Amino acid sequence: MSSAPSSAAHLSLRTPLWAVRIRRGDGEIAGAGVLLSRDRVLTCAHVVTPGEPVTAEFVGAAGGRAPGGRVPAVTARVDEGAYVPEALDTDQDPRGDVALLRLDRPRPAREPVTLHRLSAPNRTVRMYGFPHEYNGGVWFRATIVGGWGRDGQVQLVPATPGEVAAPGCSGAGVVDDRTGAVIGIVLTSVTDRLGNAFSSMSPAETIVQHLPQVAAWTRGRTAVDDRLRSRTGSGGGRPSLDQPFALRLAAWLRGDGDQVKISVVRPGDQIRAETLRRAITLADRELRTADSVGRASLDAPGTVPSAGGHDLALDVTGATAADTAERVAERMGLWQHPAGPAVERIRTGGAALTLVVVGVDRAADPPALLDLLAVLRRGGSRLLLVFREPGPLYERARAELVDGPDRERRERLVARLRELTGPLAASLGDAMAAVRADDPKQVHDALYRAGLALHLLTGTQQPRERSGHGAAGTPAAPAPPPHPPSPGAPAQEPPARPLSAPAAPSAPAAPSAPAAPSAPSGPAAPADPAAPAQAPTGAPASSAPVDLAAYERLADRLETRLRAAADRLDALRRRRAELAGRLDGYHALHRSLTEGAEDLDVDALHRRAHRLLRTRPCDVPAAEEAVAAYTDLVERADSSRRDRAARDGRGREHPTRDRPAGDGHGQDRPAQDRPAQDRSARDRHGQPARHGQPARHGQPARHGQPARHEQSAQPAQPAGEEQRQRGGGGAPS
Repeated sequence: MSSAPSSAAHLSLRTPLWAVRIRRGDGEIAGAGVLLSRDRVLTCAHVVTPGEPVTAEFVGAAGGRAPGGRVPAVTARVDEGAYVPEALDTDQDPRGDVALLRLDRPRPAREPVTLHRLSAPNRTVRMYGFPHEYNGGVWFRATIVGGWGRDGQVQLVPATPGEVAAPGCSGAGVVDDRTGAVIGIVLTSVTDRLGNAFSSMSPAETIVQHLPQVAAWTRGRTAVDDRLRSRTGSGGGRPSLDQPFALRLAAWLRGDGDQVKISVVRPGDQIRAETLRRAITLADRELRTADSVGRASLDAPGTVPSAGGHDLALDVTGATAADTAERVAERMGLWQHPAGPAVERIRTGGAALTLVVVGVDRAADPPALLDLLAVLRRGGSRLLLVFREPGPLYERARAELVDGPDRERRERLVARLRELTGPLAASLGDAMAAVRADDPKQVHDALYRAGLALHLLTGTQQPRERSGHGAAGTPAAPAPPPHPPSPGAPAQEPPARPLSAPAAPSAPAAPSAPAAPSAPSGPAAPADPAAPAQAPTGAPASSAPVDLAAYERLADRLETRLRAAADRLDALRRRRAELAGRLDGYHALHRSLTEGAEDLDVDALHRRAHRLLRTRPCDVPAAEEAVAAYTDLVERADSSRRDRAARDGRGREHPTRDRPAGDGHGQDRPAQDRPAQDRSARDRHGQPARHGQPARHGQPARHGQPARHEQSAQPAQPAGEEQRQRGGGGAPS
């Protein structure tokens, strides 16, 4: 059996030996599977039907062909007690959909593969499936981005839109790129109403939870130490629950909270200790059984975390920092270079996980353990740390892992908000002074909210959850982000719980250019009895805890909105400049056509377009319409001139053949030899005719009317006489 995964550098792109193509009785491909033992195949429940045989084809075996050029195939059936159909839980989240097949004939011992327990977040993976277009098998790439539902399934986002797991991929093995280990199977693919496509995977632990017999073919230590497993599944009555503690734990395990959470569970506090074990057990994919969930459902809503809430839960009582680092590195899949220190592999591995560490102050070397935890925190891991007693180690952990990083995080957030309300607001003001925004109220509202958030943060400097749990106190509820009124509306006080901040700044009255509201002075927030007596240096004395994550999400939304508005305004400014250049160019063309002569209609259109382009702020759509009206008229005039010039040119090149020479009209002669009444006003007076009027003494003709020629003061002479006067010597007619 292939149990040791290869490194990512040696991953083969060939069809794996363990990959199974499953066909129904009618010959259609139903899906894929993973050969776990010589006679067991893991697949999805919706691929097969209990009692109905299917054909398992081993496309990667012996180079993909058996003697005679056929793919090796074996009849298979659903194994007894190994079928968990897909179902929806009370939250309408999917669960189950796994099955185990038994082969009629065993396969060679070198073909099976084992599953591996690994932390799931942000891993790049590949899967080998059999879509209809590639029924010989093809690799799909994806990234694990997070949990899906409460069953412990995870979401796979395809590397490219064309790599979504298609029909024929259900049950395909998912291979971790870093380690080469098979860590789960593909369940299904989903396309939402917005067109976003993704797939789901059942990790090894979730598969074992539904099919306990699969544990025999699964490697890697379980995620939860034995001492941290809840005893609610055993006999006896249901123990009491510390409900506030359970609510906070469930919220953190769902990802609703800070990166690092520190709690105290004193020795002898059985209720609090069991509440902690219950949360850890329910959040584990493998231990979250129907029995444990059924018991937990009797408790208050919100106290039951989703499966997959943590990746590893360790009781480090008496353990060294090196031992703990090895456990963490193993769970991360950092098996390369095992001779090197595990902490260095963690530091450089680029992996992160959600880790629960119980008994931090009871470890063999707590200071060294805190150094390891600091490395994990900097790498992006989420940490739930449980101390047995408050004391110097507890205070150091708070200072190094919570308070200090929170201050740095707050400073980055404040700098970001100052950028939005300072340089970006000034840039938006300049742009909105130049061109009219599509929705200026939205811009003002976003700047108002950013200014209010900045005011609340700079006036509330105490880190969130400064007080601990148990003996150290109970933390206040997280603060929601501010929701100030839109500009033009009366200012409202921010939420009183838990952000007791100075009064909100008054709403700006929609000026022509936005301005970030400055933080007004106001009464200091009431002091929190659980907070220290002194605020951080340079900050107002205030105690209200701040949910920095909520403010960061607010800043993300506001920045996205303001950057998009800035981009739209920049595009309008560029368009205004383009229109101004276009207007100038067509004005020059018009002057060349009329040689500077006045044209009231065209000039009126030019003046309107010019005025709209120079108005501040410029209404670009209106200016665009005005410029288009002017340029269209100029283009029509230019087209008419070109048409007349073309007709005149053709007349000179092809004189009328039906009319004899000397017919008295001069149509067969050059322009200089024609009678005076057949010459244009420009030929006679040197000035263009005005549109719409006869050409009189050099006045141009108006649009829409041909130039009418005055009668010559001298009668036209016969052609022969004219020639004789010019010395032509022609014979008289």
